[in-house]
Amino acid sequence: AFGGIAQKNGQISPGGAGRHVQADGLVAARQAGVEFINVGPLESDVPAIAQAEWLALRPGSDVAVLLGIAHTLHTEGLADGEFLERYTVGFDVFARYLEGAEDGVVKSAEWAAGLSDLGADRIRRLARRMATERTMISTSWSLTRQDHGEQPYWAAVAVAAMLGQIGLPGGGIGFGYSATNYVGSDAFGIPGAALPQGRNPVRDFIPVARISDMLLNPGAEFDYNGQRYRYPDIHMVYWAGGNPFHHHQDLGRLIEAWRKPDTVIAHEWCWNGLAKHADIVLPCTTALERNDLSYSPRDPYIIAMRQVAKPFAQSRNDFDIFAGIAARLGVADKFTEGRDEKAWLRWMYEETRERSARAGVSLPTYETLQRDGWYRIEDSPEPKIMLKAFRDDPAANPLTTPSGRIEIFSRTIDAFGYDDCPGHPAWLEPEEWLGGEPGPWPLHLISNQPSTKLHSQLDHGCHSRAAKIHDREPIVMHPRDAAARNIVDGDLVRVFNSRGACMAGAMLDDGVRAGVVVMSTGAWFDADPTVGDIVFCKHGNPNVLTRDQGTSRLAQGPSAQSCLVEIERFDAEPPPVSAFEPPEIVGTDCG
Repeated sequence: AFGGIAQKNGQISPGGAGRHVQADGLVAARQAGVEFINVGPLESDVPAIAQAEWLALRPGSDVAVLLGIAHTLHTEGLADGEFLERYTVGFDVFARYLEGAEDGVVKSAEWAAGLSDLGADRIRRLARRMATERTMISTSWSLTRQDHGEQPYWAAVAVAAMLGQIGLPGGGIGFGYSATNYVGSDAFGIPGAALPQGRNPVRDFIPVARISDMLLNPGAEFDYNGQRYRYPDIHMVYWAGGNPFHHHQDLGRLIEAWRKPDTVIAHEWCWNGLAKHADIVLPCTTALERNDLSYSPRDPYIIAMRQVAKPFAQSRNDFDIFAGIAARLGVADKFTEGRDEKAWLRWMYEETRERSARAGVSLPTYETLQRDGWYRIEDSPEPKIMLKAFRDDPAANPLTTPSGRIEIFSRTIDAFGYDDCPGHPAWLEPEEWLGGEPGPWPLHLISNQPSTKLHSQLDHGCHSRAAKIHDREPIVMHPRDAAARNIVDGDLVRVFNSRGACMAGAMLDDGVRAGVVVMSTGAWFDADPTVGDIVFCKHGNPNVLTRDQGTSRLAQGPSAQSCLVEIERFDAEPPPVSAFEPPEIVGTDCG
């Protein structure tokens, strides 16, 4: 498991989780004799119930380890040549890269050991064992959120192809196991309907992680997935759902960018960072104040979500807010199509029933669902094996790649000419990591998902706040790193680098690799305007520290996990946390 299979992340799913499967699945696998190996800097990324062996590599070196494994498989004759010949393209190019023909660097286990801080013998033993036993490689979603985050996935696919077990029960590769509740589940995926959205006549777009770049650089060009685009000149931001002041990197830079538009409008039901940085807030209802339907990919439940409280004050459902705007613009009928909330819910459910029937699954009537509250689809007696059809007949069941096969070398990507994402899996040194030259920031910050909330939602609730230390987000440190800084468990600390700083509460744990600190995202942004030239969050949002730079020109994803910091004990009187206090309201006349 590269990046782990963190059980805390599997508590949730988009659309809701009716049945939690991770813990029971891990226990059942362990009892069946499956052995787990956790390759990552944090021991708890694989739950203790899996009894995993922990290989605490240096953050950012996953690709090096995978290439060292691939080199061992290749040079020791352990790769499945028949599988590579029938199901993949481009292995010959990749093999030459492993041998050092491209850059003069042999990607041996010894080379990988120097980058990862894992022993060369351990990497070789791991490769040999993977080749001689049924092996599934799991890679977490978090691995993409680093410098050159495309490479760990591609390298893992290459290793899985060399093992030749893709499409076999218990073998191959999986992405994001336990990232949400449904990943890895073999439950029937309810083909749920959604509101028809039409087609946006504006075809311009940006990769979502490039928001600050767009606002700060209107008209500038950027590369993405083989094409060159131009940032538009944005004068109004309308944000409904999500919270960029939680999830975006380098919040100091985002604050600067957020000043560029003339107007920012947000739908919110609480005073989080997005609402506080909006000019106009349209108060929307919570899930408890409206009717809805809950269904999720690969979850067997469909649930009638009944309203249990009246909307607070002037808050409205998102649908009703947009219907009101549509009425002001003279297009109400086009937007609502003559349906209100309850009529649309019935329409979506009947559409879902029809889709499910075409898939061979019968759902109850709408009236029956509303009466009973929920319905569970029976599990299939046959387990699902990913890519089995492709393995059985790759010509009849091709992949959606240009060749229809697994592309270890991609002519398409190679033709883009990107030096930050070549045409095959490759080691590209991160800009910020502990394997480089020593600098002023000696600790690698991992900003993972929290266990007490979903992203930043309900951070103001009692469950999330009970886990804080002196009202600040915890930061996990190795005892040796803490001792070197005269920090003890429970101390208030300042975490900082050249981009920003934040407060946190120290939590000591030898289950994190020395030189690595872990601070979950989700603390509501709470800037102190009286502190210095860099943004200072007195509550503990780690995104004041992270880098706002795309993974590569191919994907332009976030690279937050490539981040170095320093920590010091905070001995001054701590400023009070004001993250949960409402701002001063200007202009409340709704006439």
